[in-house]
Amino acid sequence: MRELLRTTDPTLIPFVTALLEGEDIDCFAMDVHMSTLEGSIGILPRRLMVLEKDLFLARAVLRDNGVDYEG
Repeated sequence: MRELLRTTDPTLIPFVTALLEGEDIDCFAMDVHMSTLEGSIGILPRRLMVLEKDLFLARAVLRDNGVDYEG
């Protein structure tokens, strides 16, 4: 799996997940429970992972929907 997105915005991961699922692209959110360790202050980023074969299409979906990503 490859990292598609890294963010501290708690609303971005569900939004991007919905976009990807609409295009039949499987994704997996990582680090979603880190807020327990950090005290819920939102400083640790969450990551969204996709399969290597879906990375190009997933990035295109983000671009088409105006979502900034690192990559």
